[in-house]
Amino acid sequence: MRPPAMLRWAAVALALAAAALLAAAPAAAFYLPGVAPNDFQKKDPLLVKVNKLTSTKTQLPYSYYSLPFCKPDTIVDSAENLGEVLRGDRIENSPYLFEMREPKMCQIVCRASIDDKQAKGLKEKIEDEYRVNMILDNLPLVVPIARQDRDAIVYQGGYHVGVKGQYAGSKDEKVFIHNHLTFLVKYHKDETTELSRIVGFEVKPFSKLVTNSDTPQEVEAGKEIIFTYDVGFEESDVKWASRWDTYLLMTDDQIHWFSIVNSLMIVLFLSGMVAMIMLRTLYRDISRYNQLETEEEAQEETGWKLVHGDVFRSPANSDLLCVCVGTGVQFFGMLLVTMIFAVLGFLSPSNRGGLMTAMLLTWVLMGLFAGYASSRFYKMFKGSEWKSITLRTAFLFPGISFGIFFILNALIWGEKSSGAVPFTTMFALVLLWFGISVPLVFVGSYLGFKQPAIEAPVKTNKIPRQVPEQAWYMNPAFTILIGGILPFGAVFIELFFILTSIWLHQFYYIFGFLFLVFIILIITCAEITIVLCYFQLCSEDYNWWWRSYLTSGSSAIYLFLYAGFYFFTKLQITKLVSGILYFGYMLLASFAFCVLTGTIGFCACFWFTRLIYSSVKID
Repeated sequence: MRPPAMLRWAAVALALAAAALLAAAPAAAFYLPGVAPNDFQKKDPLLVKVNKLTSTKTQLPYSYYSLPFCKPDTIVDSAENLGEVLRGDRIENSPYLFEMREPKMCQIVCRASIDDKQAKGLKEKIEDEYRVNMILDNLPLVVPIARQDRDAIVYQGGYHVGVKGQYAGSKDEKVFIHNHLTFLVKYHKDETTELSRIVGFEVKPFSKLVTNSDTPQEVEAGKEIIFTYDVGFEESDVKWASRWDTYLLMTDDQIHWFSIVNSLMIVLFLSGMVAMIMLRTLYRDISRYNQLETEEEAQEETGWKLVHGDVFRSPANSDLLCVCVGTGVQFFGMLLVTMIFAVLGFLSPSNRGGLMTAMLLTWVLMGLFAGYASSRFYKMFKGSEWKSITLRTAFLFPGISFGIFFILNALIWGEKSSGAVPFTTMFALVLLWFGISVPLVFVGSYLGFKQPAIEAPVKTNKIPRQVPEQAWYMNPAFTILIGGILPFGAVFIELFFILTSIWLHQFYYIFGFLFLVFIILIITCAEITIVLCYFQLCSEDYNWWWRSYLTSGSSAIYLFLYAGFYFFTKLQITKLVSGILYFGYMLLASFAFCVLTGTIGFCACFWFTRLIYSSVKID
């Protein structure tokens, strides 16, 4: 093996990192809109829609009309995609009716007298800091908040149902509802056609009595609540194509660049070690091994060449390893395709639920590659029952995931939350699984098993070689746990923003950064596994199959521990059910992360061992 051949791997890794770096900056701000623009003339009706009630304290969404708000004559559900349903979105019409560029003041929506049960429900939602989410022309409602420390305005998604407070001179805490809303619709007008496009939807909520605007509206059974609103219109220089910039503006992009630099430092460190191993140590070893002339000289040699007769021996539980690798290939394909589409801007945030729908459908279609990969390795391990390995690939991870999801969904049902997935949607998920994913896994497995078996570069001895006693630092548990630190360290800063987006209901659309971090994760998993595998083989321990998978896969342990740290330091969840939901979903995410990173490490190590053992002369 010549040094130039060894440099190709490093060159490819650097090229991928450079390409992702170039994609990071424009992708953070560029996107392709999910819908065509709507043009409005003066006095055209504007339909305000209501979405779910959300709270970062409970993580349990509820329908807008689960509270005694004003209702239209007929409640109509808007069309929803699969991702919207899984997110718990419930988009419905509302009694709020605007006319384009026609301001209105103190419009009464309705009068409502609430009973004890409704008053209790309102108080509970206000104490749990629930927010009302509305939509106008596919733009979510936001509350502008001035930040003195940055001399800027930030936007909070949705307005709070109400607040807790005290009357002047009283120590008793009361609960007040926001019954008056002051809307502001921003529009961009075409001077030639006089047509307008909506580019902003803001609100300022108030709690006040109609008879006395200085007195807030208290939530109390038997009392009448009058819901009112104002609406104003303001012309804006913001064009329709840029109207989402307000929502997607990242004020802390320097942190993301710090994350990238931090990750690149890890990659450079590992790349240096791999280069040293491959360009110096391995090259010297291979040259020396190939120059040995006598049998006595060969017997005196130590190191990784001595285990050539056992290094490709089938591992214990090889069937399970094949299933795990096949599932990891499926995950890798799903993330790669979804992220490429996201970086190119096709998954616009205006298409609610689009990202989740894309991930789900891509996962189903990638079943073809899962079956192919698992059957190829299965045949290499001398397996003959390809249908058995296919069934396990098709059902193991999806079955475990569906079981956890079903239990968590039952808990959400018990809380009467709109976040519970309906039976029809559950049936659709099962149909996708059994009707598309499973057949594709079978097709891929059939095609993979028809291919010639992967041949090892060296012959395997009939009698296994005894593994010598290992030093404490080469203990499998120790090296596996150490190996997972660096892949996690390469992504943990970006992981903070992803968790914030999911659990604090914020927009995440910096897929350029995410794609770059994903490339760095791939390189880090591959390099740390290769380094530790080389040290293991030099210690004459040839049991590398499972250890290579678990070395990078152990990063999922640190991900789950970080999720626990995030729960106790950043979230204010107090309900038991909400805590179970959080840790249940994070356990599922960690499991998926283990399968993904483990497969990357395994494939890198498989390539590495085949490369080095095909480069030496074996008698």
